[in-house]
Amino acid sequence: MIGANGENLGVLPRAEALKLASIESGLDLIEISPNAKPPVARVMSYDKFRYEEEKREKKERMAQKSLGMKQVQISARAAQNDLMIKIRQLEKFFAEGHTVEVNLRLRGREKGNRDWAMQKLNEFLAMIPVEYRKLSEPKFSGSGPAIQIAKK
Repeated sequence: MIGANGENLGVLPRAEALKLASIESGLDLIEISPNAKPPVARVMSYDKFRYEEEKREKKERMAQKSLGMKQVQISARAAQNDLMIKIRQLEKFFAEGHTVEVNLRLRGREKGNRDWAMQKLNEFLAMIPVEYRKLSEPKFSGSGPAIQIAKK
């Protein structure tokens, strides 16, 4: 059992712990880890406990959302400066901790020439100054090849 100020009160019977929590300090007895041997309980206000749990869960949810997948779409016929703009965008996503999916968009008859498309994608990947690792091999989807990369 853990006291209201965080001190260890030792192993107590349930009835004695309830009495200590409700009568002597006017607080609640909250079971912190029921699977431990013996179970760990703490004397504190239940409202305060619930508030802290909600804050912790919200913080975890926010941390999960921020590390999502971002996409960068390039064209096979894009000019050098256009590709440099996309590289700066990709570097910004890496700095924020995101993984990035690079999509090479093909139009019309370009879709039939897969070797040329892979060459263009590899040229773009070679232009990236930041060290990265490939999370997947390039896959052809409906609009052209796509690859997922992340910062090393």
